[in-house]
Amino acid sequence: MKRITLLFLLFFTQIIFAQTSYPPQAGVAGTTAIHKDSTAYVAWATGITVERGYMNIANPSLGVVSIGNPNDALGAPTGPIVSLGDKGTAVLTFAKPIYDGPGFDFAVFENGGTSFLELAVVEVSSDGINFFGFPTHSLTQTATQVGSFGTPLAENLNNIAGKYAGTYGTPFDLSEITANPLLDKQNITHVKVIDVVGTIDPQYGTLDSFGNLINDSYPTPFASGGFDLQAVGVINEKVASSNPSHNTIQASVYPNPASDILNIQTAETITNVIAYNIAGQKVLQASTQTLNVSALKAGVYILKVETLKGSATLKFVKK
Repeated sequence: MKRITLLFLLFFTQIIFAQTSYPPQAGVAGTTAIHKDSTAYVAWATGITVERGYMNIANPSLGVVSIGNPNDALGAPTGPIVSLGDKGTAVLTFAKPIYDGPGFDFAVFENGGTSFLELAVVEVSSDGINFFGFPTHSLTQTATQVGSFGTPLAENLNNIAGKYAGTYGTPFDLSEITANPLLDKQNITHVKVIDVVGTIDPQYGTLDSFGNLINDSYPTPFASGGFDLQAVGVINEKVASSNPSHNTIQASVYPNPASDILNIQTAETITNVIAYNIAGQKVLQASTQTLNVSALKAGVYILKVETLKGSATLKFVKK
């Protein structure tokens, strides 16, 4: 009986494993890769800020990567790239916001080939301050390091940029990000691309959303090491909205920091005000231009101000 039970468990585990896989490489049935020339893209990133990472995070004396100009990642992908290095980042901005629409909303391009993938995780923001990441998953084994010129497989990766070859973008769907009051998924203004440090050394490696190390090409101690960003393409671009709640108004608060009374200054008629702590929890709600914040603990808070003509997101400090 024990032997039958064990065989059943092994069989059941194999079924689960077989079902836990993700879209394969470009050109293979079931892929979600979107070619750079697809009409799905309606716009491309127009601004970028890059913080280069080390050639080898475990050996900082080698210095940071240097290949490419940040502006090479603006517009449609034409070949040039900007290398990010170990844990390097790029924050991209757009002429118009990205919104959570039907299907995928944007895609990230890296210049890797099917035999050499370099990976990154992706976060988004609607205010340029608070960033929220997509749920990621890596099924790549972590017993043996992939190595400098090895590669993981696309079907073992989910919501990780770089899983598709260079002329194909890895698409992302904003609906997969957990809702948070500090993120307006209908008004995404910033996309952050963060290089995956592919080592299986837990001291330096990047974890997925399940706590697994993401085993990727490592080390890559070259001037072009790490994720090589080519472009970010917009699929769902926000157009002028007839919904006032999607419009941004001018507003400010004073005094800031505040100890007891916080005043909201705006030319619009306020309909609702909500204060959130940095964990995203609602701590205060009102509909006036004057708030009593004396009961709040000292710290940083986010204020969502809603009016008949739109809304504003502000930050204040309670002292």
